[in-house]
Amino acid sequence: MDAEPLIRQLDEVLNEYDRAINTAPPSWQTIATRLQAAIERLSPRDSAYARQAADLTKTPKGAVNSIAALAGVARALRADLASGYMQTVEELAHADVFSDFLEMAAELHGSGYKDAAAVIAGSVLEDHLRKLAERAGVAAVKDDGSPKKASLLNAELAKAGAYNKVEEKAVTAWLDLRNKAAHAEYDEYDDGQVAALIRDVRDFMIRHPA
Repeated sequence: MDAEPLIRQLDEVLNEYDRAINTAPPSWQTIATRLQAAIERLSPRDSAYARQAADLTKTPKGAVNSIAALAGVARALRADLASGYMQTVEELAHADVFSDFLEMAAELHGSGYKDAAAVIAGSVLEDHLRKLAERAGVAAVKDDGSPKKASLLNAELAKAGAYNKVEEKAVTAWLDLRNKAAHAEYDEYDDGQVAALIRDVRDFMIRHPA
């Protein structure tokens, strides 16, 4: 999948760090917070990047050396994203399949079929949640063998630490849009929301490969 949106986000915060070096006095605490947040948001859970960032933030706030080290972690993350080193072979195979469906959704949206595009993007998201559940050890089926609803999987994945509460709320909103499209509630959302859905689902899958 395209890692370019994540790389752009890292470039933004790294450029802010580079500008801060020449600022008197620089707003080190703000830069440190943004660097840490970017690393945690854009790297896989329990990755070396996230662990190093967590260790570095244990040092006193505003320590220039620790902030420079955080910037180094962010640059390493950016380089590995750009080089395609962030996924296993299995994850790449899964990503390629669902990336194709997201491309299909984008093409449909671009041709004026926002409702079909929303359904396809939402279905990709739901399938990805089931893959994430398998990876995180969260049961994707109920005791009677019937599949759990995506909304329940979302809550259980967040509780299991697969992603944070902010992302849980975002997934809830994406699933709600998908349900509106599937139930012909076409006036409840617009073209811009569908475009954002496709983009955000793609970014979510990059941050949380399965």
